[in-house]
This record gives sequence, C-alpha cells and structure tokens, in this order.
Amino acid sequence: MTAQATISSDGCCAPPRRSGVNKQAKHSIQELADLAKAVGHPARVQILRLLLERDTCVAGEIVEQLPLAQSTVSQHLKVLREAGLITGCEDGSRICYCVDPKAIARLKELVTGL
Repeated sequence: MTAQATISSDGCCAPPRRSGVNKQAKHSIQELADLAKAVGHPARVQILRLLLERDTCVAGEIVEQLPLAQSTVSQHLKVLREAGLITGCEDGSRICYCVDPKAIARLKELVTGL
C-alpha cells in the first residue's frame, strides 16, 4: 500500500491516507526489499564499492581489502550474486567478480522512487 502523509498544523505528520497498490507496485516493493536486504550489511556495501571503483573483474583482491575471513567474504559474495547485483565467472581456479550495472541502476531507481 502507498500512503501519503500530510503535515498537520503543529508540524507533525498526520496519519497517512491509504490507497491501493497494484500488482506492479507490489513487485517493485518486493524487489526493493530484496535488494535492500542484499546491501543491508556493511561488508557487502564495501564489496560493492570495491567492485565499482575497479570497474573490472576482481577475484582474490576482495579478501585482501577486507578484514574478514575468506569464508565470510565468500558468503557475502554469494548474497550479492543471488540478488543479481554482481556476477561471477570462472577464471581458471578462481571466480572473477564484477558489478552488474543494470542491477545497480535498478536499485538506484527503486530507492529514488520511495
């Protein structure tokens, strides 16, 4: 549901007026919630920033840049991949990660639409 708050005379928000939410809006709400959950940890935000700064495929350097164990970084990378924010492709015996620019643009669009 979407709500529109109005400002009362004392400067405080009045109770929101409710209006219906269409199917597309519900999908966008769920999509935003899923993406927000994926970036809801400081380590995952750091990983995204690192990948965005490099603008190239990054493998082992991610672990070197964070004060976290390899297994912890791997778990955070998994969450970001499952959310579609990053992609990973095999490069020999390691996985090379990069940001999906369309997914980042969509996240920005959804947050802007709040």
